[in-house]
Formats: sequence, C-alpha cells, structure tokens
Amino acid sequence: MSNNTHPLKVLVVDDEKANLALIEKILQINEFEGVCVSSGEEALKSLTDDSFDVVLLDVMMPKMDGFEVCQRIKENEATRLIPVIIVTALNEMDDKIKGFEAGCDDFLSKPIDKTELIARIRASGRVKRLNDELERAETVVMSLARAVEAKDDTTGDHCDRLIGITRNFGEYLKLSSDDLYILEHVSVLHDVGKIGMPDSILLKPGKLTPEEWEIMRKHPEVGEKICEPLRSLRDICPIIRTHHERWNGSGYPDGLKGEEIPYLARVFQIADAFDALTTKRPYKEAFSTEEALKILKDETTRDLWDPELISRFIEYIKGDH
Repeated sequence: MSNNTHPLKVLVVDDEKANLALIEKILQINEFEGVCVSSGEEALKSLTDDSFDVVLLDVMMPKMDGFEVCQRIKENEATRLIPVIIVTALNEMDDKIKGFEAGCDDFLSKPIDKTELIARIRASGRVKRLNDELERAETVVMSLARAVEAKDDTTGDHCDRLIGITRNFGEYLKLSSDDLYILEHVSVLHDVGKIGMPDSILLKPGKLTPEEWEIMRKHPEVGEKICEPLRSLRDICPIIRTHHERWNGSGYPDGLKGEEIPYLARVFQIADAFDALTTKRPYKEAFSTEEALKILKDETTRDLWDPELISRFIEYIKGDH
C-alpha cells in the first residue's frame, strides 16, 4: 500500500491544554492522525525520524520556544524535510522573519480558523509525501549504483573513497555546499550505467576487445538515462555523462574539449583517476601518492586533464596551502 493512502500524521506542540484538545478534535474529525505534546523538549523526543507528515508548532512556550524547536527540527538530517507550520498570535513582521530564518514552512495565526488549518495541513502534507516518494526513488538508484560496485570486487570501497576525496578537494577549492552535494552523489552514481553492461565485459579479467570497449563506453549515457527521470538528480546527470571526457577531446561519449566539459566533471575526473592510481587492481599494483601525482602531471602535458585543476589538486594533496 502506498504511503499516500495513510492518514496524515500530525505532531501538535502547544503548552496550553485547551489548545491541544481543540486541535486534536479538529484532526480527528478530518481523519488525521494527531499526536499532541506540551513542550519543545517532548516534541524533539517524538521526532526521532521523519514519520510525521506535518508539525504544528506554537511559539510562546516556556524553556524552549517554537523558533528554537523549529530550528532544531530543520538542522536534523532525519527530520529537516518535515513541514513545520508555526501557529502563533504574534503578527509582527519581525516575528515572521524570525520564523522563516528558523526554517519554518508556513504560518498560521491565532485564533485558528478550522478551514484554513485543514487546508494548510493538507497542502504541507502533500509536499511531504511527494518528497518521500522522490527520496525513495533516489534511494533505489543509489542502491543500484552500490550493487554495481559490489559486483566488481576489484575496486574495493571505490565510491566511499571518492566521497572523501571529492569532498575534501571541493572544500579546498571553496566550492558551494550545492556543488559538494553534487560531487558526493556523483562519487556513488558515476558508474551506475554499468548495470546495463554484460557481466562478460564488466567482469572480464583481461583486456577488452575493441567491440567490447565500444559497449563499455556507453555506460555514462546509460547512467544519465537511469538518473534523468529524478528531478533531485537533475544537476548530477551532466556530470555522470561527462566524467570520461578529456581535456583534449579524446574522451567519451561526446568528445568534449577543454571548458566544454562541466567544471564539476573536471574536478571529479581528477579524484577518480587519483583513486584508481593509488589502489591495487588486478592489472596493476597500487602506486604511491608521489608516483600517482607524477603520472597525473605527465598526463596533463598530453592534455588529458584541466591543467589548472591538476595544479590545485597537487597543492591540495601535498598540503602546500
């Protein structure tokens, strides 16, 4: 049964018992599942995961006010996507600004209008359910990518190593949090297209034939098509497609050259190549860090990598910063 058929689950937070009783009755009449608590501390204990669809949160509470509760909900990775509707008698613009700065999704003024309350809950609940569906779909794709990695036991924990390298190098380059998010996801998803490659090619211990290599070269396009339907992966798809392009145009699938290759793809390529060089594979031993950097530098003279980024990467690895 789809989660969308279940009654919306609402956490109501208010230190006034009369208010809790009134809202609980309204929720029951409209077939919502309501859970009522009387303090911010109780609310945070109840929100151990994202099982709630909406939080109705009073502002004026002792010890921990609604603004602080909202901020903590939004700072928690497990609960940040739960819509928070602040219910308050405060009507000053400064209070609304404070609420939005804390991360609230909507405001509802006291005294509560029943029709408006139900409409706001339903609207916020729909958004939460849609986000849940997108998150589940993304999880399936990420699991597919991990399955590909597990199938090839020659690369070890390649994805996890890449997450660390790209995050640290990205922070050194002072990339935005959005760019770091993309690099982290590309580290897992870059080879998801290999799920469409025959095992006879993917797991072949020897050198691929020209015909087999032509098939293998299609995996970036296949990976892009797998991820394309998910809007949450929209910014990641171009990096998946172009992560095997080369600075001199000798890469695939599109033969892009220089700055035609997306910047984040150029960042990722270097991290991917460095990890491949410094880990043991069936066809080679692991190179030392110094040997790997020398190889990357030599390959840059043949125009395989973005020369400026290679210089920054060498600085980053050597700690010359």
